[in-house]
Amino acid sequence: MRFSKLFEPIRIGKMFIKNRIAMAPIHLINLFDRDGVLNQRCIDFYVERAKGGVGLIITGVMHVANDIENLSVNGVPLWPLCVPKNIPPLAELVDYVHSYDVRIFAQLSPGSGRNADGPAIDEGMKPISASALPSFYRPNVSTRPLATDEVEKMVELFGQAAQMVASLGFDGIEIHGHEGYLIDQFTTALWNRRTDKYGGDLEGRLRFPVEIVEEVKDKAGKDFPVIYRYGLKHFLKDFSTPALRREGYAEAGRDLGEGLEMAKYLEKAGIDALHVDAGCYESSYWAHPPIYQPHGCMIDLAAEVKKVVNIPVIAVGRLDIPELAEKILVEGKADMVALGRALLADPYWPMKVREGRVEDIRPCIGCHDGCMPVKGPLSCTVNPACGRERLYSIEPTDRPKKILIAGGGVAGMEFARVATLRGHKVILCEKTDKLGGHMIEAAIPEFKLDIKRLLEWYIRQMEKLKVEVRLNTEVTLDLVRKEKPDVVIVATGSKHITPEIPGANGGLNIVNSCDLLAGKVKAGDNVVVYGGGLEGCEIALWLANQGKTVTIIARHEVMARGVFEANKRMLLDMLAEKKVTILTNTLVLEARKDGIVVINREFERKKVNCDTVVLAIGRRPENELYKSLSGEIPSLYQIGDCKEPRKIINAIWDAYTIARAI
Repeated sequence: MRFSKLFEPIRIGKMFIKNRIAMAPIHLINLFDRDGVLNQRCIDFYVERAKGGVGLIITGVMHVANDIENLSVNGVPLWPLCVPKNIPPLAELVDYVHSYDVRIFAQLSPGSGRNADGPAIDEGMKPISASALPSFYRPNVSTRPLATDEVEKMVELFGQAAQMVASLGFDGIEIHGHEGYLIDQFTTALWNRRTDKYGGDLEGRLRFPVEIVEEVKDKAGKDFPVIYRYGLKHFLKDFSTPALRREGYAEAGRDLGEGLEMAKYLEKAGIDALHVDAGCYESSYWAHPPIYQPHGCMIDLAAEVKKVVNIPVIAVGRLDIPELAEKILVEGKADMVALGRALLADPYWPMKVREGRVEDIRPCIGCHDGCMPVKGPLSCTVNPACGRERLYSIEPTDRPKKILIAGGGVAGMEFARVATLRGHKVILCEKTDKLGGHMIEAAIPEFKLDIKRLLEWYIRQMEKLKVEVRLNTEVTLDLVRKEKPDVVIVATGSKHITPEIPGANGGLNIVNSCDLLAGKVKAGDNVVVYGGGLEGCEIALWLANQGKTVTIIARHEVMARGVFEANKRMLLDMLAEKKVTILTNTLVLEARKDGIVVINREFERKKVNCDTVVLAIGRRPENELYKSLSGEIPSLYQIGDCKEPRKIINAIWDAYTIARAI
């Protein structure tokens, strides 16, 4: 078999796992009720991944108690609770998962510590930690150092939680010692300044997790498997500054040497496997790798741990390309691979790999828009059914209809895919000679590989589903009258906004970002990018990577607004590394032959020399067709950018929601 190593069985302690693919823990945002009890959505979420063929599921974090650290907002716990009232859904979850011959571990934590959510602190919660430290979200609020007896109480609560999940049939637990949460604060000298038995040298700082392991083994049984998840490195230059690269700085958090000593010490303490990660809240683009991180970005760390321990090592870090995951195991750099967002995007990743259908795997695009939502439950940009498996399933229609779709971008293709799966007759029209819309240009930069993978996936689905695709065909009122469809879907996308700049016809090279990416126009060596949103920042990075001198003119103070923090922070750090100049709160006043004149909020004018200006200040909807068809056909819908220019998540979710309802 092509991927035989991925499907070799393995043991953690004495527990047998059918393959080497683990589901990494994902924070269960809004997949539990107001009392911290897992809801039906959560059960359905995990069962779908069990159906998909994963060998081991590690749940999202559960709080062992909520009394010493009351992590709540408006009385609602921010994490699910591993307490007796959660027994019924946890027991049900275990039974369902075991039906698919899948093992399940509960990830447990004593709390968030200095990472406590800002709204909870705003309500009066006093954050806790190993020592007095600035809170992450509210730096003006200092944490309260836990008393020695409180730490001992947390150890006891941890044992009780482990005993409970063991009695329910869970196959083991994972201790959450990662990402700068409470246990990590105890084990790291940067955050632990204690003088009692839980502080001092590495042995003292590790006493908290070691006592937890001992308590778990005492209460749940000495053979009850325990995984420890931690960051081998924190990638911190100082208390709050992340390190973009592995070298060239002095590590302020945990460095490689101490991380390896921890691995050896934890093995001796009775840990059955190590789950090797990196980063913390301050260096979030290591703990939550965005699209800009290469696939397998932390494999070298797992490989280093593998050299010093004999217990299984689980690797993480964008391992969703099957060939890469297999190679890691074959080369002995890890014993298991953990997939998180890859299994949100496609729960059937393991099954498709095993069946040799790698090309059918729907790729994660590393955006964090669905899996780290500002509101709503945990989900996925490219898989709207994630977290809504029962509510958003695709059901066959009993009344097939003829559906005409105008526009072959991501919204049009997603609608065609879902409607065809349901049994409708679909005609997908695209006025150009290619499917993809703006995804074609978005996939050009070398750091946007996953957008290209998603585009290729959609095109393959159109072929496999035998969707009738008509390229070089523009939908008009006459075409609609000729085809007589039951439903018309307008997915005509958006066009660039082109501002009126005095002097623009004076010879300066002024282009829009899509034409530049498509290769229709070229940029010189000294470029101004007008626009500080995600598009403008990514264009600037792409140009800077080509060796060009780049300046961003941003109309607002906040760059890349609306982008998940890890993605934004890494993008801005990459721009800084490339020495891209950024002028915020600034507008372009006029163009001259050799540059532009700008003005800032203080009405200060400045000349910026350049040979090219790239426009990236937004888009407007292309909705003329929708307007012309209004009143002509009863079942008329607009989706994606033609309704309102937004993100990929909005285009896909618009399409999926309407297609499954028609």
